[in-house]
Amino acid sequence: MATPASSADGAPSGPSARGAWGPDGLSPEHRDEIVAGLREQVGTLTTRVVGAMEDRHRWFRSLGAEDRSWITIVARAGIDNFLAWFADAGRAADPGTLFNAAPRSLTRKISLHQTVDLVRTTVNVVAERVGGLVPPQDRLVLELSIVHFSREVAFATAEVYARAAELRGGWDERMEALIVDAIVRAETDDLVVSRASALGWNTRGPVCVIAGPRPDEPDLDELRAAAAGRGLAALASEQGGRIIVIIGGEQLTGTDAALRAAHELEALFASGTVIVGPLVTGLREAAASAQGALSAARVAHAWPEAPRVVASFELLPERALAGHPLARRRLVDDVYRPLAAAGGELLATAIGFLDNGCAVEPTARALFVHANTVRYRLHKVEELTAMSPFDPRQAYALHLAITLGRLTVTNPAADSR
Repeated sequence: MATPASSADGAPSGPSARGAWGPDGLSPEHRDEIVAGLREQVGTLTTRVVGAMEDRHRWFRSLGAEDRSWITIVARAGIDNFLAWFADAGRAADPGTLFNAAPRSLTRKISLHQTVDLVRTTVNVVAERVGGLVPPQDRLVLELSIVHFSREVAFATAEVYARAAELRGGWDERMEALIVDAIVRAETDDLVVSRASALGWNTRGPVCVIAGPRPDEPDLDELRAAAAGRGLAALASEQGGRIIVIIGGEQLTGTDAALRAAHELEALFASGTVIVGPLVTGLREAAASAQGALSAARVAHAWPEAPRVVASFELLPERALAGHPLARRRLVDDVYRPLAAAGGELLATAIGFLDNGCAVEPTARALFVHANTVRYRLHKVEELTAMSPFDPRQAYALHLAITLGRLTVTNPAADSR
């Protein structure tokens, strides 16, 4: 004859387990007698459970009166549920119903660890007290029944919190996607900032937007965790075949720091160019960074030699040629106008250098000045525009800025004197 299977703690398991050690071994009359005696003590047991919770757990003492009352109701429901189950030997244990006594919002106010404290304390108090409420020959059956029932309560607790986490996680992802979408569409208002705060965005540092190719199986949770591991707040969402990430933190002290942060996250994007938008002062201004990053991402294929991670302003020439108004304005306002305002010599030297193949000696001969004068003026050009005429890529952007400036300014002749 086969013997019943045993669980790891030595208690019998399987279909016949309950009959081996549970209340099935008692007659219905005897069970009713035990339950009737215990029901008279439910109020006392509940009071002792609440007292033990207050004595043993600081978090319980810090709760408000309403939340403490809900926990008291759950503890009472647990005791009632156990007695109902013990009284009916043919009924399967269903302790999950005891959590119906409290609102679902309670799972957001007390953690899973605290709920385990509640279950453990309730079980311990009940086990300690019932021993003196029943005859010695019934104590073993009752104690084993409590152990069995508490195990079912533990599983039910895990299920309740798992379900709440899944629902909350799904809601958080949808909210996060809405926040990112609002920033991309430049509709950042107080509601968007408030929603971001509800998701844990609490940084007051600078912010920038990163846009990169979407991998086949994106893992936004890992991306957020990677950012958090570096002390950065992060919001992430998929949009239009790209991953949009908004990062913020006090360590984003400049463009180089933002590029370093993007380099640390670039493995979580697909192959292709990862664009870093300009730094802005906070989440409310993040739309400007998103606009720069996305406009650069749309034309990144026109610069296949670009680095894996690149700042959006590095793609100003491609953006301007693609007709992006902001890129055109930046090239004119940040490059051409400062040169024109500085006097004709700097602008003429820059044009002469670009027209003579970016060579100093031919430029000096064309302008009838010494080569060192040309070098001095070109360094002044770099100081004014943050673009070095000696760098081929930046010289290309400088040339395009001057052309756009001549097309844009009403009287270009006056600016070139």
